Amino acid sequence: MAAPLTVMQQAAKSYFYVVIWMSISMAVILFNKYILAYSGFGYPIALTLWHMVFCTTVATLAVRVLGVTKRLHMPQKEYINRVIPIGALYAASLWLSNSAYLHLSVSFIQMTKALMPGLVYMCGVFFAMEKLSTTTSVNMLIIAFGVAIAAYGEINFVWLGVAEQLSALVFEAMRLMLVQVLITRQGYSMNPIQSLYYVSPACAACLALPFVAVELPAILANTALVINYPMLLLNAVTAFALNLAVFLLIGKTSALTMNIAGVIKDWMLIFASQHLFGNSVSFLNYLGYVIAFLSVGMYNYNKMKQMKQKEQSSSKDRESGKAQLLGEEGGGGGDSKDGPGGQGAPGGA
Repeated sequence: MAAPLTVMQQAAKSYFYVVIWMSISMAVILFNKYILAYSGFGYPIALTLWHMVFCTTVATLAVRVLGVTKRLHMPQKEYINRVIPIGALYAASLWLSNSAYLHLSVSFIQMTKALMPGLVYMCGVFFAMEKLSTTTSVNMLIIAFGVAIAAYGEINFVWLGVAEQLSALVFEAMRLMLVQVLITRQGYSMNPIQSLYYVSPACAACLALPFVAVELPAILANTALVINYPMLLLNAVTAFALNLAVFLLIGKTSALTMNIAGVIKDWMLIFASQHLFGNSVSFLNYLGYVIAFLSVGMYNYNKMKQMKQKEQSSSKDRESGKAQLLGEEGGGGGDSKDGPGGQGAPGGA
């Protein structure tokens, strides 16, 4: 039997998964920006659809041919009611977030992502997964205020891109909540390959219609378009790796760890995009994002405190239950001994 990991080993293992996720996530974001804004392939729906088709193909081979993991016993009605809505929201989120790269800088897009905890919190309150709290609500308002300052100071501000990015964040927050409501609550626990196997086809199906209606005619009409197939294949591989890395990080650490690491990753992307793409970042950009960054940090800190308090409360309840059970067993044993003795005394007299 393997010896348990020390605290330092566990920390090193967690940091390893964080670094892997951050590296792949940054690579996908910068890669997508390059393809959509600089390579001449400005078709976000087509790129997102290609990602989902690739993920579906690889996941299907892994499940049905290689037998890497088993399929879930999910009836067709359950799939339609639970997985299709998640796939639709995921498709909308990916489509709109990729579309935003056509209009906004990577730096500003990363700054808007500070709104994500607030949007997830609002969706959680709506779906009764979170309790409405004055402290948390004020925290979210401060985050929104910081992002508003960053938006006001954005040099290359484009309303269409901002609308696409904010809509993408809303759809992603709704998707995360539906995963808990429709999947987790119903006992459908999925590993990374299973998640891609079930969600990717639904996502691809939802993207197919807008692709045929909006982008396919433009692609066919663009006679000057030169498609770099090896580059698109490499891009799809990195997107697939990112999906696996997300589930791996949450499975080996926690969603809170991913949120904290995400804030650090956003800072790194802001500086990286300045050097790679020459994105200009103003003083108001930095000021607004620092306000939002500190508020997100406070939210994560409060969330961590709540989790620890809940864990301590559960531990105390378990210990109390054990003590009560032992007390009842001890009391019951005493009664059984006294009973025969009490009955025997009158009989002996």
